[in-house]
Amino acid sequence: MEEGLLEKEERRGRGKCCDFTDEARRLGYLAGPMMGVTLSLYLVQVISSMMVGHLGELALSSSAIATSLSGVTGFSLLQGMASGLDTLCGQAYGAQQYKKVGIHTYRAILSLLIVCLPISLIWIFMGKLLTFVGQDPLISQEAGNYAVWMIPGLFAFAIAQPLMKFLQSQSLILPMLLSSFVTFCVHFPLCWAMVFKIGLGNIGAALSISISYWINVLILVMYIKYSDSCRATRAPVSMEAFRGINEFLRLAIPSAVMICLEWWSFELLVLLSGLLPNPKLETSVLSICLTSISLLYTIPYGIGCAASTRVSNELGSGNPEQAHLAVRVAISITVMEAVAVSLMLFALRRIIGYAYSYEEEVVDYVREMTPLVSISVISDGCLGVLSGIARGCGWQHIGAYVNLGAFYLVGIPMAVLLGFLLHIGGKGLWIGILSGAVIQSLLLGIITAFTDWQHQAVVARERAFEERLPLQDELK
Repeated sequence: MEEGLLEKEERRGRGKCCDFTDEARRLGYLAGPMMGVTLSLYLVQVISSMMVGHLGELALSSSAIATSLSGVTGFSLLQGMASGLDTLCGQAYGAQQYKKVGIHTYRAILSLLIVCLPISLIWIFMGKLLTFVGQDPLISQEAGNYAVWMIPGLFAFAIAQPLMKFLQSQSLILPMLLSSFVTFCVHFPLCWAMVFKIGLGNIGAALSISISYWINVLILVMYIKYSDSCRATRAPVSMEAFRGINEFLRLAIPSAVMICLEWWSFELLVLLSGLLPNPKLETSVLSICLTSISLLYTIPYGIGCAASTRVSNELGSGNPEQAHLAVRVAISITVMEAVAVSLMLFALRRIIGYAYSYEEEVVDYVREMTPLVSISVISDGCLGVLSGIARGCGWQHIGAYVNLGAFYLVGIPMAVLLGFLLHIGGKGLWIGILSGAVIQSLLLGIITAFTDWQHQAVVARERAFEERLPLQDELK
């Protein structure tokens, strides 16, 4: 009898291992291409900045300011709002409410295009606004010109983000990877030609970004329109899309707040570094660290997007146990990846600085900052996947409160205290933001650990069907 019990336990253990492996395979299928998508689109702006860097200090500094401000005032807001579709489209698809996936996407596109109008006004007057706050007039004028020519790209971004969420919710990641890779490949020669051959300078770099973003939109639209994979979720444009905008905004606004609060805190870190005793060195090194972190963040962000899709799909289909398994697998993979990347980064601390500069002062400072950056890799990795889980469940409002408390009540005040009052400099600023990120990860981790997944499945089904159904029917 004992042998029978042991054999049953072994079979149960093998079954759990197989479930874990199968879920890891599903997450990997989604996460791998999503990393490529994120990296390709991130490199579009990086390539433009690199091209402009060869035009001189004025062009480089003005484009850097314009890129930073356009991210803070425009792209971060649109990306955050579009993340509301992680919940709506993902859960609707899991509940087999296929037409609603298309309707939610129309609502998102319409909402984001409307939001682009006031953002465009800010970008049009960006040069005057920068001059008003005391920036150099020449830099302000050039930054304003750069921002104006980015406006067409803003509207393209507002369309592309919902379309990408539309495909992501259906696990159609490969078309997104293809479109983003083609966009990147086209952007490189296009930017070079406009900046150097045609002689448009930094305006050419901004215009090439806009053109590349519209190419990405065109590829996505053509695939969605003609692919059989999207036949079930393609919905005709109707008044229903206009009537339900409030439903989208209820998730889109807290989602935007959640993402923007985190994004803005790191931008504020760079601005604060300019007030330190050696601003050129501090700003350069912190910018190098943030660039490295942003590049490495594409890995946990891809896993987070995969987790968001898997969790929202399973909750929408009424499978809370499978959603919980997806959460456990995603967190396990992310922790292992983050620790491995962190150790590799720490091992390369003596040579990383040379990738950005040959000045010994900069290289030495980067080496000193690398241990802190290595810790940030782990906290950001956990953050990326936990944020994805939050989006999949529809916890954007909770994420907004967590980010507000972690970064703006703890992280930034501690950064100011350490950086300026205790005179620790750039290290102090980074420690402050890092403490905010650690607190954010801990709070989201605690919320995730104590989640009632049965209840989350009921909530997801009610959201997908837009009506309150009996619990026993929800979990069939």
